[in-house]
Amino acid sequence: MASVSRVSISILLFLALSSISSFAVADDAAEVPVEHVLTLEASNFDDALAKHPFIVVEFYAPWCGHCKNLAPEYEKAASALSTHDPPVVLAKVDANDDVNKELATKYEVRGFPTLKIFRNGGKSIQDYKGPRDADGIVEYLKKQAGPASAEIKSKEDAASVIDEKKVSIVGIFSEFSGEKFENFIALAEKLRSDYDFGHTLDATLLPRGEATAKPPVVRLFKPFDELFVDFQDFDVDTMVKFIEEASIPTVTLFNKDPSNHPFVVKFFNSPNAKAMLFLNFSSESIESFKSTFHDVAKDLKGKNVSFLIGDVEASQGAFQYFGLKDSQVPLIIIQTADDQKYLKPNLEPRQIAAWLDEFLAGSLKPFKKSEPIPETNDEPVKVVVSDSVDDLVLKSGKNVLLEFYAPWCGHCQKLAPILDEVAVSFANDADVIIAKMDATANDVPNDFTVQGYPTLYFLSASGKIEQYEGDRTKEAIIEFIQKNKDTTGQASSLKEEPTEQESTLKDEL
Repeated sequence: MASVSRVSISILLFLALSSISSFAVADDAAEVPVEHVLTLEASNFDDALAKHPFIVVEFYAPWCGHCKNLAPEYEKAASALSTHDPPVVLAKVDANDDVNKELATKYEVRGFPTLKIFRNGGKSIQDYKGPRDADGIVEYLKKQAGPASAEIKSKEDAASVIDEKKVSIVGIFSEFSGEKFENFIALAEKLRSDYDFGHTLDATLLPRGEATAKPPVVRLFKPFDELFVDFQDFDVDTMVKFIEEASIPTVTLFNKDPSNHPFVVKFFNSPNAKAMLFLNFSSESIESFKSTFHDVAKDLKGKNVSFLIGDVEASQGAFQYFGLKDSQVPLIIIQTADDQKYLKPNLEPRQIAAWLDEFLAGSLKPFKKSEPIPETNDEPVKVVVSDSVDDLVLKSGKNVLLEFYAPWCGHCQKLAPILDEVAVSFANDADVIIAKMDATANDVPNDFTVQGYPTLYFLSASGKIEQYEGDRTKEAIIEFIQKNKDTTGQASSLKEEPTEQESTLKDEL
């Protein structure tokens, strides 16, 4: 289902392929291709978990383009891993099939493809957070199938654990025993899908900061800010909190470098308000903006605000989502946890601190993404934008059927003439309005939840709101409106014609 919620997002997980051999018409000597990805469903899922102590399962939908693109890479990886010791088994489940819907619900599948790593019969479950190409999948899963933390006995071992572009965690100990060491290994098991872990008796093998190490200590290496930081509280939950806080840059960088993407994901997954400064990275003033923004971020640490600098060239998706324009750059936009937005376009470095102070003081007016209100709106289905939704829908005192659509959505395009006919049928009923809003170009009001296109809501004249989930036919929609509208005006004069049923949208995230 196509999400129109916050950018965070979802940022997505991948993987897929089939394990059922396809038999083509051929001569007797032809061999059936061997496929290494297991096909699972509800009836054999638990048995597979019990049989394989380490198994990777992808929940997919046959119509999902990402799943189709990943399929050959997943199969190559499954083939390469089929002889690995310990065994690494890759499998898939068609989460779109009704027989597997309960599995998808149980394992919180919210988008396709979703990949999960199951250990010890399903007692331990983690999201797959590795690469999407065959070689990357193999390398990532070999580490995941091995020990949670690798012993570092040489500089070569250290280099295999500590990547200068990633966050890595190393425990430095006097001996590999005792409660603190056991807690560190438990930490590594808990967070192994997010970070690479290592442990050593010799801090001089590590690439930086070895002279200051006094074991036992947890050292977090990172490619930003102070480059490494030490921690000596070995309570597991406390270490988890320390790592999550220390592994986020003071200011996240959003550009085309894929090594920055994990930090961008963390930024958007944070519950904090998100302050995003978008710049042209080739401009002469870039360093002034960067240094000022970084200073402000340090000053406001602990104020529940996260900071990001984005290159305009790499940020067009965000610009489209927020309804921004290149002509507004340099700009800051803040998005809060309750989806309020605040915009400062065409700013200068000296304005950044004062504007953020105004935001924290609650004195800024929210920014709303909206298309212009149409100068004429005389078609049967009325056009609604964010700036007109209160007058035309929420406070209209009318019975309104409102469609949230996307211009590129095929199901929306099929529904359009049907809604036109419905609107014509109610042309003589002053108490009924049929309307539509482009949810990609306008902020969806908080009164509605839009998780796919098209989404239809009915608002009665008395203010009751409910989502329409019936058949997408003229007859069904008219019947629903007649049954649920408040009869505050004239009886409508209807002219009905049979139309074909429209299927619901099943689009990938």
